[in-house]
Amino acid sequence: MAMSGAARAWIVVTAVLAGVASVALVLVAVLADLNTAGQAASVAGAVAGLLALVVSVTALFRNGSPTAGARSVQSGGGIGRAVTGDRNRLGSTSIPVSPASSASPSGNAVPGERGVVASDGIGQAVTGDENENV
Repeated sequence: MAMSGAARAWIVVTAVLAGVASVALVLVAVLADLNTAGQAASVAGAVAGLLALVVSVTALFRNGSPTAGARSVQSGGGIGRAVTGDRNRLGSTSIPVSPASSASPSGNAVPGERGVVASDGIGQAVTGDENENV
């Protein structure tokens, strides 16, 4: 899965902040006393836990677009023929696009594995393996 530049930047920022916090806690333990270092670590752990809670709840409720299934076909227009199976032997005839009906999926429908979705109709969808129509 590809990672966006913003995601990489947040990973780098998080790693740097974790490293700085670790160094700061070690310095407090060495230069001050263990009691002070323990209290500082306790506060840092509580803050990190609350930040993790905010990030996880945000990720849970974000409105990201769902991902289409493996080997699926999705089109904003019409599809004459969509083949998602393995070892299919199909004829080369032209398949006209069927007009979209009122029962067709909405523009934001996402196909599952080997699924086919088109907003303007589908002429033929072959989704199995080893189909033969020569």
